Amino acid sequence: MSDPEPLRPDRPAGPGRDPRPRRLVAANLVFFPMATVYAIVALPASVLAMLGRTDAFAALASSTGHAHEMLFGFALAVVVGNQLGRISVPRLALLAGLWLLARATFLCAPGSLAAAGANIAFAALLAALLAPRLLAAAKKWRNEALPVVLAAICACGIAFQLASQTGFAAAEHPILAVAVLLFAMLLLFMGGRILAPALAGQFYRQGGDLAARVQPRIEGGLIIAMAIGVAASFLAGWRPFALVAAAATATAGALALVRLWRWRLWVLQGRPDLLCLAAGYGWLALGLLSYGGALAAARYQTAALHVITVGALGTLTLNVMAMTWTLKAGEDPSRDRARVAATVLVGAAALARVLAGVGAFDPLRLFVIAAALWSSGFALLLAGLVRVRVRARKSARVQAIPKEIE
Repeated sequence: MSDPEPLRPDRPAGPGRDPRPRRLVAANLVFFPMATVYAIVALPASVLAMLGRTDAFAALASSTGHAHEMLFGFALAVVVGNQLGRISVPRLALLAGLWLLARATFLCAPGSLAAAGANIAFAALLAALLAPRLLAAAKKWRNEALPVVLAAICACGIAFQLASQTGFAAAEHPILAVAVLLFAMLLLFMGGRILAPALAGQFYRQGGDLAARVQPRIEGGLIIAMAIGVAASFLAGWRPFALVAAAATATAGALALVRLWRWRLWVLQGRPDLLCLAAGYGWLALGLLSYGGALAAARYQTAALHVITVGALGTLTLNVMAMTWTLKAGEDPSRDRARVAATVLVGAAALARVLAGVGAFDPLRLFVIAAALWSSGFALLLAGLVRVRVRARKSARVQAIPKEIE
């Protein structure tokens, strides 16, 4: 990972403008490590709390508290690091401070005004920073889906807090289910935009060509199907809307499988890193198909949602964070064997959690196993991020020696 961008003028000086230069720092330098540490700690803490093995984390002892922190704590922190790019130090410090305050107050004082205020402030500031910039850059309607989905995720985080503060606890589960589908929609969009050019580049290096890249028609179909699924999920308590949501999410899952098949992953040579990313996309397709079937059958919805959250969200966020730091450090991502092991661990965690959700074997033991596997995978990621950062700093110091001599 390259060092933070040096001091430079953010815009020309003029009347009423501050002539001092502004330092810009990549948001992933702060939020990726924070998200990774939280993934390692929060999920097993939540499982232990829900199983009654500890009283230390009362906020994580409920399914809603568990889901809130994995979605609006962990996953949203990864979104910040991935989407925000370079930002001024004061804004980054404010955003990171709000995230930390939101986590601390939610864990220590769940249901308090302080927790609600911190979480709402974090989500609102993130939406204000991301949505206008991404909307201004979007030239096609498909590209406009990204800022809309990000804003909707932030809105869900705010709505959850408002529901808990105003006595509408019954709305918390539907809000979280909608948030999961919005994250799935985000992963479908971003996963395709990351995988398609990376696969095309590897095919070119192998002397071939990948004709089916972003696949805009399928991408458009995915956006439409997921938008219908999200809208219907708001009223999924009514059977007709549940069936509409089931059909829409299952359709999105099928389209994702078609898209994945057309990428011809079996042709890849020596790129385990791309196969790891594709595994996350495969979990996503399977999760949407499973959730559609679970909604239609009115059973096993929680297990199906964990295919999306643990399998897809866990695998894709892990690989995106590792890939970002590795590429920015100028290293070869195909040599990152630890990332392959971490991906396998998170995949095993997803399988264990789904089996527990359908009542297979010993569910309580499977919950603990799933949490241990998840934490182990992200611990490997954290170790990899530290190694990459240390090597990058050493390389930067070596390159600076001739200039110092001169």
